[in-house]
Amino acid sequence: MLGEAIEQCHAWQHKGRDLAVSVNLSARNLQDVQLVEHITGLLETRSLPARLLRLELTESAMMADPTHAASVLASLEARGVAMAIDDFGTGYSSLTYLRRLPVSELKIDKSFVMGMTSLEQEDTLIVRSTSELGHNLGLSVVAEGVEDRRTLELLGTIGCDGAQGYFIGRPMPAADLDRWLAGSTWALRPA
Repeated sequence: MLGEAIEQCHAWQHKGRDLAVSVNLSARNLQDVQLVEHITGLLETRSLPARLLRLELTESAMMADPTHAASVLASLEARGVAMAIDDFGTGYSSLTYLRRLPVSELKIDKSFVMGMTSLEQEDTLIVRSTSELGHNLGLSVVAEGVEDRRTLELLGTIGCDGAQGYFIGRPMPAADLDRWLAGSTWALRPA
């Protein structure tokens, strides 16, 4: 999957679209002693700038062996690959590790985001606090599971840097992305 994602990113870049691609990694991927070399080789084969690749890892994947995970992530970061903590808030991570891991993005789990428009305020408080925590640690914060305009507006008042979800766009084949981008009103951040 990683190879396919890098290949697609290369194709977009060849068309003049400077789009980054995100790929989820598992705890098992992190244990692969050749992971860093494999990723480096894939990027070099396509002459793809490492900044166009973002690897997403869940808290639980990183916490399976935090020392090893930190070492792997540091090696990838040194090569210019960005890392994001995916589904933040659902795992068991320590704030100590969050502070020390070389990640640049925190993705708030949809289970909190989707509850923001209910009459209960707990989810909004959790999202706001998590966003502030991420920003205070120098991380970009993205909310997952945005399914309506009201949630997106609330996230804007909280100061989330990005959002993803069905309200913005449904999953689609890569071949359909050019058409979607051409008709989209959503602003794209530079990669």
